[in-house]
Amino acid sequence: MQEHPAHSRPARAGLPVNRRTLLGTAGAAALSAAAPGFASAKGQAAAPRPAISVDPSRLPLIGDAEFPIGLWWPPPPFQTTQERYQEIADAGFTFIITGNYLFADAHIQRYAMQMAEAAGIKVVADDDTMRWITHEFEVDDDGGQFTLTSAEARSKISAVLNQYGSSSFVGIDHYDEPAPDKFVTLAQTVQINRELSPETLPYINLFPTTDPAYVRQFVDVVKPSLISFDRYPLLLDGDDADFFLNWKIIRDEGLRADLPTWCFIQTLAYSGHREPTAAELLWQVNMSLAYGAKGIQYFTYWTPDPARGEGFGPALITTDGQRTERYDASKNINLSWLSPVGRQLKPLVSESVTHANDAPLPAGASEFTPDDHIRSVDGGAVVLGMFRTREESNDRWLLVANRDHSQPTSVRLRTDPRSVTDVSRFDPATESYVPEPGARVTVDLEAGAAALFRLGRRA
Repeated sequence: MQEHPAHSRPARAGLPVNRRTLLGTAGAAALSAAAPGFASAKGQAAAPRPAISVDPSRLPLIGDAEFPIGLWWPPPPFQTTQERYQEIADAGFTFIITGNYLFADAHIQRYAMQMAEAAGIKVVADDDTMRWITHEFEVDDDGGQFTLTSAEARSKISAVLNQYGSSSFVGIDHYDEPAPDKFVTLAQTVQINRELSPETLPYINLFPTTDPAYVRQFVDVVKPSLISFDRYPLLLDGDDADFFLNWKIIRDEGLRADLPTWCFIQTLAYSGHREPTAAELLWQVNMSLAYGAKGIQYFTYWTPDPARGEGFGPALITTDGQRTERYDASKNINLSWLSPVGRQLKPLVSESVTHANDAPLPAGASEFTPDDHIRSVDGGAVVLGMFRTREESNDRWLLVANRDHSQPTSVRLRTDPRSVTDVSRFDPATESYVPEPGARVTVDLEAGAAALFRLGRRA
């Protein structure tokens, strides 16, 4: 990502209010190009060279069995210690995206990678040279002002990749929240990344959006390894009405292109956004899992310093290094729920996502209708994510998530006995499935919580 913190929702009028805007590291011209609608900019022809593909199983974080749980805005240089990185690992995070002034010096980044390696954490590097290439230049062999040839870009990117020798280094952040006029250049840098280091993840994170054409264009032009986006739904005056629509757009495109989808969740208050409760952290995680997320990232981990002027409230760790209650909440979520449940869901394919008893239905949401798996859902409002294996299999997995982040709920599911032979509930503590008696299953959920079931089906 970039020097961002602060992320995103489209403002009610005008441009998106996002972390790039608030952290002010991409130019105003790039932001202008990303106005609502994301109208195509110049140079949106296909990438000049045929894109190469990389087997996803070879890519770190994507190909690993572990569910990727990431953070952005790690400890700053003077707090880059073994104790601090162990603190990250102890909270269940599996990778970091550097930032918080680490990018300013390759020596600092390498030192942070040593700390991460000792703690068993992977690192996606926010590198100053890579940002310089993608933000200040176009990559075009026809030449021109502020243009690098592909050979020049290849030389620069090779130098970036070669300076990080730690086993913790797994990827390079190419761009955070790109406008469409950057897609062709990003297609070039991603291609070069793959040619030089096919086992290094080229990472890009998208704007929040309600425009499916923006995501479609990104996928078709850039040919990324994953689709990551940010949208922070916890506003001072309620919840972002377009949160589910944005997730629908990302999910649809991920399924079309067969790409994993990642998201950021909001951990702090800032510019029109409220401070999350523990239940609201969990709710963001579970809504995202129901919509098929294959990676969860936290925005932010360390609190951005007040000198930035953006008015950030405390995140998981305060500016002076103290843990907040959200550190403890995130640790509990990551270790007791997200990590074990994520390992179950990561290899599965999102088959459907529906909202039951949720009125009025949010923008982008599909209403539950009976099918040959579930005949009825009675009780409170829940989001139902149905999953299947990639290979032929009769079994299904059902995530039942409380739609409410402030109140507990209870629902009664009735399965279709003509096709569903048995139901078992996943126990994250033992990572095993416990049989449920009969075709009617009662699900009691705390605020923001979810439960995972496996449905055995007839051949």
